Amino acid sequence: MGKRNFRGRNYKGKNGSRDPAEQKNGWEEIQKENEKWETYYRSQNLLNDEDFTKFKQHCQNQLPLTFRITGSKAHAKEILNIFKERHLQYLDGVEFEGEPLKTPQPLPWYPNELAWQIDVPKQVIRKNEQFAKTQRFLVIETEVGNISRQEAVSMIPPLVLKVEPHHKVLDMCAAPGSKTAQLIESLHSVDDPTGFVVANDSDFKRAHMLIHQIKRLNSPNLLVVNHDAQFFPKTKLNGEFMKFDRILCDVPCSGDGTIRKNAQIWNKWSIGDGIGLHLLQYRILQRGIDLLAKGGRLVYSTCSINPIENEAVIAQALRKNKDIKVIKTELPGLISSNGVKTWKVYGKDFQVKERGDESVEQSFFPPTEDEDFNLEDCIRVYPHQQNTGGFFITVLEKQGEQETEEPSKKKAKIEQPVESTTTKKEKLSNTSNHDSAEPFNFLAKDQEELSKCWKFYGFDENNSIVTDNCFVRNATGEPSRIIYLSHPIAKQYLLANEEKLKIIHSGVKIFVSQRTDLECKWRIQSEALPIIKQHLSDSRVLKCSLELFEKLLKEAFPKFDELQELHIDDEFTNKVKTLSQGCAFIQIKRDINEEHEELFYPIWVGSKCVNLMLSKKETFEVLYRVFNVETSAQQEYKQGPTGPNKPIEDVAETTPEVTTEEVTAEPEAKEEVEA
Repeated sequence: MGKRNFRGRNYKGKNGSRDPAEQKNGWEEIQKENEKWETYYRSQNLLNDEDFTKFKQHCQNQLPLTFRITGSKAHAKEILNIFKERHLQYLDGVEFEGEPLKTPQPLPWYPNELAWQIDVPKQVIRKNEQFAKTQRFLVIETEVGNISRQEAVSMIPPLVLKVEPHHKVLDMCAAPGSKTAQLIESLHSVDDPTGFVVANDSDFKRAHMLIHQIKRLNSPNLLVVNHDAQFFPKTKLNGEFMKFDRILCDVPCSGDGTIRKNAQIWNKWSIGDGIGLHLLQYRILQRGIDLLAKGGRLVYSTCSINPIENEAVIAQALRKNKDIKVIKTELPGLISSNGVKTWKVYGKDFQVKERGDESVEQSFFPPTEDEDFNLEDCIRVYPHQQNTGGFFITVLEKQGEQETEEPSKKKAKIEQPVESTTTKKEKLSNTSNHDSAEPFNFLAKDQEELSKCWKFYGFDENNSIVTDNCFVRNATGEPSRIIYLSHPIAKQYLLANEEKLKIIHSGVKIFVSQRTDLECKWRIQSEALPIIKQHLSDSRVLKCSLELFEKLLKEAFPKFDELQELHIDDEFTNKVKTLSQGCAFIQIKRDINEEHEELFYPIWVGSKCVNLMLSKKETFEVLYRVFNVETSAQQEYKQGPTGPNKPIEDVAETTPEVTTEEVTAEPEAKEEVEA
């Protein structure tokens, strides 16, 4: 969740930098001192004097670069091996201007070495040849979704939430989306998960940032919605009110745990930030508890170290909900501190207040002697412990048997509105979809255009996983330009709640309309291939050699006659010449032992030539991953069919109508890295 007090548009430095301390032209470097900040946190006795000195020193230093490798088990293993074999071994013992540089290290608490830390200054990364190559690798893999650039501490909440493939998951404050991406990856730890993720954010623009971040995961089991988390509506499934198995409650906060990358906090920090957010944080948490199933797990987190935003919020939730319990959770390798049970409460006048003082909320105060909430089982992460940002995480569970095991009548009775959060404001805020949103219209599997697709690509019409879950987003309800694919459980949830939820995104693109003079004008999108490839017949699937595959990556529209003369892959050439024009697919086995995963990509078959349908960024990534061919950001995409100097733009008239996002490289998004 964005920490709005310190991460808004008003605090970006020149050229979009998020740390004005790094700006030189016309900016005065920020003095990383704040007397009130230091007085407040020293007085809380969170750390002894020695540790507080280390803590402050780390807060004054830049945050290391961290990243996480994503994707299926086999795919993630391949990316990890490439990083180790082509980069890591050359980054050990490197010096810059006579000074030794730290070797990148895996985060010791993240499973399977899939998260790494590079603690080298940015200017060194740009200037040192080996680190610059690694930076290029990270950029390419991030653009195609194989790597997520994410703060180390931000990776913790989704890990301890323990999402499984059958869970119904709610991310209450999801933007910009790095944590949501982890939840989706956990859901897809098997090929066909039966659960789904609802990602919510109250800010419409940030919700669209969220879509940009997570659409690379191509999950049909995802819905993105736009609601105030305090008043997230009750929803239904199978005709009954539904509660979620897992809820991530990463609430808006003052963000002072991000002080290492948001240096303006040194100037802007105020005692009022945490005080002003406490009630909002509690209300969001309370709503999450209301929506949590019995036996379910909720993770509350902030990137603040202020007890008023952390333990005080948890304590108030425990007072109001006797069926909620703090669960002690450990990640092997993570160095952290226990939650605190006592703290001082300050007013906005920066004076310490006593219990009963009406100038402050009574929920600010620590538990009394009679209240045993196990707050020590909360997790505090301080910057000096493992060179990270600051973070607070608490795992909560709702006691009782899983509600799915109860009789339906009893379940319905239990899930009546909860007084503490059901208000008129909730009802008013959830009455209709956003005005600018197009409706979700699901298509009958025998709809005329779909029937053409089933026949052309060899789908089994009785395979309901694909044929019953296609939809369009327009007022007519007829396929015109794009057809989307949902998952059966996501479709069911969407249809049951489309009048109550402001749904702004769901599904993945499966078909895009092309030329109308073809047998089938609908081209299958790359993002849908991992989902549907096992449902395709072999009629338009061609086996392709690695030699031919490399040629297709480097050259646009090679002609059939040329391929025949070169004898690169006669089996492929003979079959492709027999196919009707339109979309088809290549299948590439990379080794006999199947150590590497099989590749499967779309091609366009013309009357005399063929073309691999990958975007520039995808092409560059595959060239490097499969063939170790390095490219630069300024390099031309592909060469044309008539000679090595002819770029792809010169043969545009032979290209089928393709959406811009598929063929051209998207501008690099100014993505927000989560705290």
